[in-house]
Amino acid sequence: MLISFLSVTAYAQTGKISGTVTDKKTGETLIGVSVKIKGTNKGVSTDVDGHYTLQAMANGNYILEFSYVGYQTKEVSDVEVKSPSITNLNVVLNETGGQNLQEVVVKASYKQESINTLYAQQKNSALISDGISSEQIKKSPDRNTSDVLKRVSGATIQDNKFVIVRGLSDRYNTATLDNSTLPSTEANKKAFSFDIVPSNLVDKITISKTATPDLPADFAGGAVQIVTKDIPDQNFLSFGIGYGYNSQSTFKDFSATKKNALNYLGYEDGSKQLAENFPSSDLIAKGTLPSSKNIAALKSLPNDYSIKNTKALPTQNYQFNLGRVKNFESGNKFGAMISATYRNAQTINQDVERNFYVYDYIDDQYKFSTNLGALANFAYSFGKNKISFKNIYNKNYDDNYAVRAGIKDGNSLNQFYAYDVMQKSLFKTTFEGDHQIGKGNNKLKWTASYSNIGNNQPNQLKINYTKPLAAQNDPSVLYQANITSLGKDNTRLFSDLNEDIYAGDINYSTPFKLFDASTTMKIGLGSQYRDRAFDARFIGAELVTNDADMQTRIRALPVTEIFSHSLFESGVYRLAEVGGPLDSYKANSFTNYGYVMLDQKFGENFRAVYGARVENYNVKVLNSLQTYVDDNQLDVLPSVNLTYSLTKKANLRASYYRTLARPEFRELSLSSFYDYELLGNITGNPNLKRSLIDNADLRYEIYPEAGQLFSISAFYKHFTNAIESYRYDVLSTPDVSFFNTPKAYTYGLELEARKNLNFINESGFFKNTIAYFNLSLIKSKVTNPTDQDFIDKTRPMVGQSPYVINAGLQHSALDNKLNFNILYNKIGRRIIQAGGIRFPSTWENPRDVIDFQASYKVIKSRGEVKLNIGDILNQRSIIYFDYNNDKKYNGSIGNGGDETFSSYRTGTNVSLSFNYSF
Repeated sequence: MLISFLSVTAYAQTGKISGTVTDKKTGETLIGVSVKIKGTNKGVSTDVDGHYTLQAMANGNYILEFSYVGYQTKEVSDVEVKSPSITNLNVVLNETGGQNLQEVVVKASYKQESINTLYAQQKNSALISDGISSEQIKKSPDRNTSDVLKRVSGATIQDNKFVIVRGLSDRYNTATLDNSTLPSTEANKKAFSFDIVPSNLVDKITISKTATPDLPADFAGGAVQIVTKDIPDQNFLSFGIGYGYNSQSTFKDFSATKKNALNYLGYEDGSKQLAENFPSSDLIAKGTLPSSKNIAALKSLPNDYSIKNTKALPTQNYQFNLGRVKNFESGNKFGAMISATYRNAQTINQDVERNFYVYDYIDDQYKFSTNLGALANFAYSFGKNKISFKNIYNKNYDDNYAVRAGIKDGNSLNQFYAYDVMQKSLFKTTFEGDHQIGKGNNKLKWTASYSNIGNNQPNQLKINYTKPLAAQNDPSVLYQANITSLGKDNTRLFSDLNEDIYAGDINYSTPFKLFDASTTMKIGLGSQYRDRAFDARFIGAELVTNDADMQTRIRALPVTEIFSHSLFESGVYRLAEVGGPLDSYKANSFTNYGYVMLDQKFGENFRAVYGARVENYNVKVLNSLQTYVDDNQLDVLPSVNLTYSLTKKANLRASYYRTLARPEFRELSLSSFYDYELLGNITGNPNLKRSLIDNADLRYEIYPEAGQLFSISAFYKHFTNAIESYRYDVLSTPDVSFFNTPKAYTYGLELEARKNLNFINESGFFKNTIAYFNLSLIKSKVTNPTDQDFIDKTRPMVGQSPYVINAGLQHSALDNKLNFNILYNKIGRRIIQAGGIRFPSTWENPRDVIDFQASYKVIKSRGEVKLNIGDILNQRSIIYFDYNNDKKYNGSIGNGGDETFSSYRTGTNVSLSFNYSF
């Protein structure tokens, strides 16, 4: 039976009609709506998601009748079925208003109802939000969720995977996947990689810019909510294959360590890990290791640092998707959605300039990256209930090799080498239940989820060679490795992070009348427990021979020979370890919350959604010596969202809400490590407090036609104890840490427009062309603490851009077989790290980014060819210290001018892919 369920079946010569029925005013899905084909006895009822499917429909035109207690009956005509495709028909129903209107039947054509439903979806959000549905995704050439998010107003994608909303730092966003919080895919910061979910498995994406009590409280920019499909409308099997070219990487000289088959699959074979019987930190610290054990331990360290020079291969992308649905005679359904993705990229960043402080360096960076992803969703719908089981897995393997050359302190030539392997993994499994309770539209929804995050960094080696600048042209003076002691010029880092997350919630909603107003009350309870263990050891070999000539000869050896087994056996090296208990930590947090929310409609035009969320949060961070963070916070977070319908096409919205932002475990820990890209240490701050944010929004929106929008918004955010990264330079070195700024604020205007250009000309190019534009103008201000002598007394918030511009043009032709899309994005200059006492703030320079996308459907529209050209202009990415404070980058001019922290190009990306659906 299982084999027949998963097998590819031939398409019958019948079609289907499928869709969702919702309340016209609130957008709530309606359970148990009767859906019949007029003139026949054939019909179904909507399920717990408000969804219906009419099976085995012969080709032709039909009239569908939708009826539900308390709502006006609706007839939709001209519903055409063409086998084997599915006709999508979403319907909105109006309440009867308590009057006896059973004999009144509202009539609409298929085209009219499609437009009515789209209007209702756009207008009836309870809060200020923007989103995109599966129907819109189907019409786009997008491959994954990060591509889709580029089309959502007010969202900007950075590094092809991280989202920015309203120009705020990504730490002020939150994300949910299938109604459960999505764990951060980055170990050291709060950020979510949205490229892990294939677009064709997404049911809808919504970015909420204001808060309601049922949303997670830890955001100020936006709450990104992704819902994946579980029961498909019909069986499908699809695959995709794609290759990419980078203008400065592909087919260029590529330097990397040797790779094995497992590396191409995203895994490490264990050869870079510490041996199980490796001496403990305490044993090494005592310095009493016998010579034989000292040599044995040194020889057990990974020792293959040979570099293979090849040509960088094109980027490879592969994708497989499978969907199956089984309809039972009882009306019950079982569905399965399975997806697997693979990506391999080899990229080069050459001539990375670093010219600041005492450094004048050029970096060459080579990165080998493999990504594996899998998604498996299963659901069973029975009666007015549905149980879902959803799973997602993602694995990243990054192997970086960096070579740095240049001058330090104006008198020393440096040649620095870094070998860095990082393995990241994310696994998330979720059980969901949706139930109708009793009669009417009473809904009970629960979720239970488990997530695991892994981050393993085996044998990160850093080694630096130096020689006097005065001997630059003297070949008899050789570069000497700084291996007589451990430190940032000579160390190996072995680290491992594991985090388990357990979460669950239960939510209940019921409609009733309150003060003659149609009201839905929603209440909920939930908990989340996070448990993290981070272990780090800084180990290396110190050259301890007293023979000066021998020391000079050894220090001049290349990396591939300087740590040879024969030298270890000669006894000239000693096993050493720096750091200690502070470098490792354990952390856990326990969040419990509850909320009450009322959604009321007063008359035909006014709607109020209000309530409060209460969260109790406890966090502990400890090491082997002490528990140095043990904090408990109870927060009451009210919110109110008001909507007044000015016309059938226009809304006026106003909202107030309180949210928060909590420090990440890494930011609270005492762990400190040297980041060779930052050229400084990163250290946590256990005294960090959570940030409270008071928000207010006002928005006018009008929908001239279905799928079109014009809006203007004003917003204000006040931060108490905003969490920011800054240059912790009390030792006059450019280190990084985190602190709270007592008060900060940001306010701005946001303009959004999406318009079909057929008003220019109803035929030709403009008929099927849509232009969209989003502009955010933002002002922010931080007043630094007065107890330290910061260079910047006031400044903008870290990560806050003064403006964000998104614009695009989308055109379809040949009956939607050919699609073009061009996107433009620019973010105003923003602070990456706030300035300290010695160093001013680090700024990111603006870049103009233009992307182009074209797709063409082939083989009876079952196949699609896509061309993507990313970052066409390929402008330099520049981060700098604005020493002369003229608010622009002048290059590394010195003598009080700007200094360049980093400057490089990433290249233009061109990819060609083919997708086919059976």
